[in-house]
Amino acid sequence: MVSWMICRLVVLVFGMLCPAYASYKAVKTKNIREYVRWMMYWIVFALFMAAEIVTDIFISWFPFYYEIKMAFVLWLLSPYTKGASLLYRKFVHPSLSRHEKEIDAYIVQAKERSYETVLTFGKRGLNIAASAAVQAATKGTGLGACRTVTPRMSVGRILRQSPGHQPGPERSP
Repeated sequence: MVSWMICRLVVLVFGMLCPAYASYKAVKTKNIREYVRWMMYWIVFALFMAAEIVTDIFISWFPFYYEIKMAFVLWLLSPYTKGASLLYRKFVHPSLSRHEKEIDAYIVQAKERSYETVLTFGKRGLNIAASAAVQAATKGTGLGACRTVTPRMSVGRILRQSPGHQPGPERSP
Protein backbone atom coordinates (compact mmCIF):
# COMPACT_ATOMS: atom_id res chain seq x y z
CA MET A 1 0.00 0.00 0.00
CA VAL A 2 2.81 2.41 0.85
CA SER A 3 4.60 1.51 -2.40
CA TRP A 4 1.44 2.30 -4.35
CA MET A 5 1.05 5.74 -2.72
CA ILE A 6 4.71 6.65 -3.21
CA CYS A 7 4.52 5.44 -6.82
CA ARG A 8 1.45 7.58 -7.50
CA LEU A 9 3.22 10.59 -6.01
CA VAL A 10 6.38 9.99 -8.08
CA VAL A 11 4.37 9.52 -11.28
CA LEU A 12 2.36 12.66 -10.55
CA VAL A 13 5.31 14.90 -9.67
CA PHE A 14 8.06 13.54 -11.92
CA GLY A 15 5.93 12.04 -14.65
CA MET A 16 3.41 14.86 -15.10
CA LEU A 17 4.05 18.09 -13.21
CA CYS A 18 7.77 18.55 -13.92
CA PRO A 19 7.41 17.66 -17.63
CA ALA A 20 4.35 19.89 -17.91
CA TYR A 21 6.30 22.85 -16.58
CA ALA A 22 9.29 22.03 -18.79
CA SER A 23 6.89 21.84 -21.78
CA TYR A 24 5.50 25.23 -20.84
CA LYS A 25 9.02 26.67 -20.75
CA ALA A 26 9.86 25.10 -24.13
CA VAL A 27 6.77 26.61 -25.72
CA LYS A 28 7.34 29.98 -24.05
CA THR A 29 10.98 30.23 -25.19
CA LYS A 30 10.15 28.75 -28.62
CA ASN A 31 13.09 26.37 -28.34
CA ILE A 32 12.39 23.82 -31.07
CA ARG A 33 14.81 21.22 -29.73
CA GLU A 34 13.18 21.26 -26.27
CA TYR A 35 9.74 21.37 -27.83
CA VAL A 36 10.43 18.20 -29.85
CA ARG A 37 11.97 16.53 -26.79
CA TRP A 38 8.85 17.15 -24.69
CA MET A 39 6.49 16.14 -27.49
CA MET A 40 8.29 12.80 -27.71
CA TYR A 41 8.10 12.48 -23.93
CA TRP A 42 4.35 13.11 -23.83
CA ILE A 43 3.66 10.59 -26.58
CA VAL A 44 5.66 7.89 -24.79
CA PHE A 45 4.15 8.86 -21.43
CA ALA A 46 0.62 8.62 -22.85
CA LEU A 47 1.38 5.10 -24.07
CA PHE A 48 2.82 4.29 -20.64
CA MET A 49 -0.35 5.54 -18.94
CA ALA A 50 -2.52 3.46 -21.27
CA ALA A 51 -0.42 0.37 -20.59
CA GLU A 52 -0.43 1.14 -16.87
CA ILE A 53 -4.19 0.61 -16.69
CA VAL A 54 -3.78 -2.98 -17.85
CA THR A 55 -0.60 -3.75 -15.93
CA ASP A 56 -2.00 -2.36 -12.67
CA ILE A 57 -4.89 -4.80 -12.92
CA PHE A 58 -2.99 -7.92 -13.92
CA ILE A 59 0.57 -7.72 -12.62
CA SER A 60 0.54 -5.30 -9.70
CA TRP A 61 1.04 -8.32 -7.43
CA PHE A 62 4.51 -8.80 -8.94
CA PRO A 63 7.28 -8.10 -6.39
CA PHE A 64 8.75 -4.60 -6.77
CA TYR A 65 6.16 -3.73 -9.43
CA TYR A 66 5.66 -0.19 -8.15
CA GLU A 67 9.37 0.37 -7.63
CA ILE A 68 10.04 -0.71 -11.22
CA LYS A 69 7.32 1.62 -12.42
CA MET A 70 8.83 4.56 -10.52
CA ALA A 71 12.27 3.78 -11.90
CA PHE A 72 10.80 3.60 -15.42
CA VAL A 73 9.18 7.04 -15.11
CA LEU A 74 12.41 8.53 -13.81
CA TRP A 75 14.32 6.83 -16.65
CA LEU A 76 11.90 8.31 -19.20
CA LEU A 77 12.38 11.77 -17.76
CA SER A 78 16.12 11.76 -17.19
CA PRO A 79 18.13 14.05 -19.47
CA TYR A 80 21.08 11.66 -19.11
CA THR A 81 19.35 8.49 -20.27
CA LYS A 82 16.89 10.23 -22.62
CA GLY A 83 14.60 7.24 -22.16
CA ALA A 84 11.53 8.78 -23.76
CA SER A 85 13.49 9.90 -26.80
CA LEU A 86 15.08 6.47 -27.14
CA LEU A 87 11.75 4.63 -26.93
CA TYR A 88 10.11 7.08 -29.28
CA ARG A 89 12.81 6.84 -31.97
CA LYS A 90 13.32 3.06 -31.74
CA PHE A 91 9.76 1.80 -31.28
CA VAL A 92 6.94 4.35 -31.24
CA HIS A 93 7.75 6.41 -34.34
CA PRO A 94 8.40 3.42 -36.62
CA SER A 95 5.24 1.69 -35.39
CA LEU A 96 3.07 4.77 -35.80
CA SER A 97 4.53 5.46 -39.24
CA ARG A 98 3.71 1.91 -40.40
CA HIS A 99 0.11 2.09 -39.15
CA GLU A 100 -0.64 5.79 -39.66
CA LYS A 101 -3.23 5.32 -42.42
CA GLU A 102 -5.15 2.68 -40.46
CA ILE A 103 -5.09 4.81 -37.31
CA ASP A 104 -6.34 7.87 -39.21
CA ALA A 105 -9.15 5.84 -40.81
CA TYR A 106 -10.13 4.45 -37.41
CA ILE A 107 -10.22 7.94 -35.88
CA VAL A 108 -12.45 9.26 -38.68
CA GLN A 109 -14.75 6.26 -38.29
CA ALA A 110 -14.88 6.71 -34.51
CA LYS A 111 -15.78 10.40 -34.90
CA GLU A 112 -18.60 9.55 -37.29
CA ARG A 113 -19.94 6.82 -35.04
CA SER A 114 -19.71 8.98 -31.95
CA TYR A 115 -21.66 11.76 -33.67
CA GLU A 116 -24.35 9.30 -34.73
CA THR A 117 -24.44 7.81 -31.23
CA VAL A 118 -24.84 11.21 -29.58
CA LEU A 119 -27.71 12.03 -31.93
CA THR A 120 -29.39 8.68 -31.26
CA PHE A 121 -29.09 8.98 -27.49
CA GLY A 122 -30.19 12.62 -27.63
CA LYS A 123 -33.33 11.69 -29.55
CA ARG A 124 -34.04 8.83 -27.13
CA GLY A 125 -33.56 11.13 -24.17
CA LEU A 126 -35.92 13.73 -25.60
CA ASN A 127 -38.52 11.05 -26.39
CA ILE A 128 -38.30 9.69 -22.84
CA ALA A 129 -38.59 13.18 -21.36
CA ALA A 130 -41.57 14.01 -23.59
CA SER A 131 -43.41 10.79 -22.76
CA ALA A 132 -42.72 11.31 -19.05
CA ALA A 133 -44.15 14.83 -19.28
CA VAL A 134 -47.25 13.55 -21.09
CA GLN A 135 -47.73 10.79 -18.50
CA ALA A 136 -47.35 13.27 -15.67
CA ALA A 137 -49.88 15.59 -17.28
CA THR A 138 -52.44 12.83 -17.85
CA LYS A 139 -52.07 11.47 -14.32
CA GLY A 140 -52.25 14.95 -12.83
CA THR A 141 -55.84 14.60 -11.63
CA GLY A 142 -55.02 12.42 -8.62
CA LEU A 143 -54.28 13.66 -5.11
CA GLY A 144 -50.64 14.60 -4.64
CA ALA A 145 -49.90 14.33 -8.33
CA CYS A 146 -47.88 16.92 -10.14
CA ARG A 147 -50.26 19.43 -11.76
CA THR A 148 -49.86 22.73 -13.40
CA VAL A 149 -51.64 25.46 -11.49
CA THR A 150 -53.01 28.48 -13.30
CA PRO A 151 -53.37 31.48 -11.01
CA ARG A 152 -56.84 33.03 -11.18
CA MET A 153 -57.73 36.50 -10.06
CA SER A 154 -61.00 38.37 -10.21
CA VAL A 155 -61.24 41.77 -11.83
CA GLY A 156 -62.10 43.31 -8.46
CA ARG A 157 -58.93 41.99 -6.90
CA ILE A 158 -56.83 43.36 -9.75
CA LEU A 159 -58.44 46.78 -9.41
CA ARG A 160 -57.81 46.84 -5.66
CA GLN A 161 -54.12 46.08 -6.23
CA SER A 162 -53.52 48.78 -8.82
CA PRO A 163 -51.76 51.87 -7.43
CA GLY A 164 -54.11 54.51 -8.96
CA HIS A 165 -57.32 52.88 -7.72
CA GLN A 166 -59.21 54.62 -4.97
CA PRO A 167 -60.88 52.36 -2.45
CA GLY A 168 -64.54 51.94 -3.18
CA PRO A 169 -67.45 50.90 -1.02
CA GLU A 170 -65.99 47.46 -0.50
CA ARG A 171 -63.20 48.97 1.61
CA SER A 172 -63.36 51.91 3.90
CA PRO A 173 -60.26 53.96 4.77
